[in-house]
Amino acid sequence: MDDELYQKGMSTRQSVLGDKHVSRRQASDDPYTKQHNEIVTQFAWGTIWSRPQLPLKTRSLVTIAMLTAINRSDELKGHINGALNNGATPEEIAEVFLHSAVYLGWPAAGTSLRIAVEVFRDRGLI
Repeated sequence: MDDELYQKGMSTRQSVLGDKHVSRRQASDDPYTKQHNEIVTQFAWGTIWSRPQLPLKTRSLVTIAMLTAINRSDELKGHINGALNNGATPEEIAEVFLHSAVYLGWPAAGTSLRIAVEVFRDRGLI
């Protein structure tokens, strides 16, 4: 494991998703999940999310659109919170799902929007 990339990834991951979310993901004590989390933190967060070519807000908006496309609602709530943490507004997030409806279908976009509204309510934004 590249400790420098891991630390960079952990910093980015916590900044985007929040300490509570990351702590829950890191809590598993089995060696398989631990290894998975180390690799995700090092590669996805330390190598890809930390690149300067796209701002974190843009990466978050792209990510929630892609999660909608592949129907990964289990990952969506954390990344909607991440988009908000990265400066996206509820209006921008809702617009991603409206735009997604044209290309992915209304059911996929509607599910994602319902999850977003839940996050907005939890955060006192609506």
